[in-house]
Amino acid sequence: MSEVSGKYKQIMEDLEKHIQDPQELEFVKGKFSDLSLLFIDIIDKVTNITDARLKEMEEKQKNLINRMNNIQTTVDNIENDIYEDEENYEFEIVCPYCNYEFTTDIEEEDRTEIQCPECHNTIELDWNSEDEYGGCSGSCSHCDSQCNVAEEEEQYHIKSAETIEDDEELKDKKNHPEDDDM
Repeated sequence: MSEVSGKYKQIMEDLEKHIQDPQELEFVKGKFSDLSLLFIDIIDKVTNITDARLKEMEEKQKNLINRMNNIQTTVDNIENDIYEDEENYEFEIVCPYCNYEFTTDIEEEDRTEIQCPECHNTIELDWNSEDEYGGCSGSCSHCDSQCNVAEEEEQYHIKSAETIEDDEELKDKKNHPEDDDM
């Protein structure tokens, strides 16, 4: 600022040296001051406009930061739901004794029993329920994949040779009832 002030003084001194008429000198100094004030007004207006724009940008940035924080919170919640490290599981159980339906948190999959809060009978928990997976997967130690074979036979109605012969005899009896009388 002192540099501007020094230049202003230098210009005024130059005007005083070159203009001899005191009235003309006062007129030029007045117009120069008016021109200076005009520039200062323009600079103030530009500064005010710039300040207003900066404030608007700051507000928009605050809103964006708030929105980003909300999105981050949502993503964190989703991530926690998906990658939850807790060992607690909530299950809905129907008591086979009294048909009471209740929800419980089961902390460990190793747990094999739970007590019904209504009738107080002990309910065995079967973690590899055949109903849930549509039957035995054939990987259990007690069946050596025999469950799959039986399931496939049932599914595709595979019959043994004896069953086929029995079925043919029944058909013959239906078609030729007079052979039964002999």
